[in-house]
Amino acid sequence: MTTKMVAAAVLLLAIMPAGATDAPGRGKRVVDEWCRLCHLRAGQPPRPGMAASYEAIVRRPGRDAAYFNRLLHEDHFPMTTFRLFENEKQDVLAYLLWLQRRQPQPRR
Repeated sequence: MTTKMVAAAVLLLAIMPAGATDAPGRGKRVVDEWCRLCHLRAGQPPRPGMAASYEAIVRRPGRDAAYFNRLLHEDHFPMTTFRLFENEKQDVLAYLLWLQRRQPQPRR
């Protein structure tokens, strides 16, 4: 294994939730596979037709576990309706809550 490959692997582990085998890590994989086509990534400039980044969404007032759980269990147009398995929904919920804990809280 080259030094560049090792560095890339270490970087990937550093930016992922605790691991791809835990719920937030699995949820991030679901989001990256199905949701990132329409949602901006953190730091990207706004683009027409793109939805807000998850980092921005989890900072909005009222976004708690109950809100996200409800959202994952109902259709929310104009978003594409993906039929996730229940375990995938729970993993996405875990990822959103993990991401929320990592975000700076807005000043009041």
